[in-house]
Amino acid sequence: MTTSYQAAVQFNQVDYSAGGVHILKDITGSFPEGKITTLVGPSGAGKTTLFKLCNGLKSPDAGEIYIKDTNIESYEPVELRRHVGIALQDATMISGSVMQNLAMPLALQGKQLPDENAKEFLRLVGLDEGFLYRNSKDLSGGQRQKLSIARTLVNRPEVLLLDEITSSLDRVSQQDIESLIRKINQKYGTTIIWITHNLQQALTIGEYTWVMMDGEVVETGKSELLNAPQNERVEHFVRGQVE
Repeated sequence: MTTSYQAAVQFNQVDYSAGGVHILKDITGSFPEGKITTLVGPSGAGKTTLFKLCNGLKSPDAGEIYIKDTNIESYEPVELRRHVGIALQDATMISGSVMQNLAMPLALQGKQLPDENAKEFLRLVGLDEGFLYRNSKDLSGGQRQKLSIARTLVNRPEVLLLDEITSSLDRVSQQDIESLIRKINQKYGTTIIWITHNLQQALTIGEYTWVMMDGEVVETGKSELLNAPQNERVEHFVRGQVE
């Protein structure tokens, strides 16, 4: 992938092992600032582990990771997660109201989330402000995912990591989330990095794409690479997904 853009996240020869297994191998590359990059590959390729390195949930065994021009090791964990937010497939909620879930990122910092700000975040993700004091357990899957994204946005992250956030949703809910992510990217210039198993989604949502296999970055470039991969392993992977 060309590096003529400003990098939001940069990996330089990053390795990571756990339990005697070499999970990430010499990862080098960058994610463009202000763009949507999709991350695809077979299960076990190391995609989620790479995400956990991005926001400090794990630390690399070797190599360096930069958020813009700052080494990730320079950040305190709470500060890092203000810069790099993450939303997961299961959209885990704490027990309590929608408001309590939204306020959690600030509560962890000893701060409060005003009601009007909370309503603004709900409107942003397409939830009516009347949801604010509903019990989170009463929300549908699509509503929980929207709330999970809204909660992540409370910290105004520069980088938003999305891990299979639509894989368990119906088609209408999936389209709602895709539209929401485009809106966030366009409105705030947020850098989006999205793990998806859906290659059509990767092609239509992402401007750039990384393909990972066996802990390695095998091919990167404009998302159109999925239509005509240059790497033989990637070609076999793509063909297997669409046949």
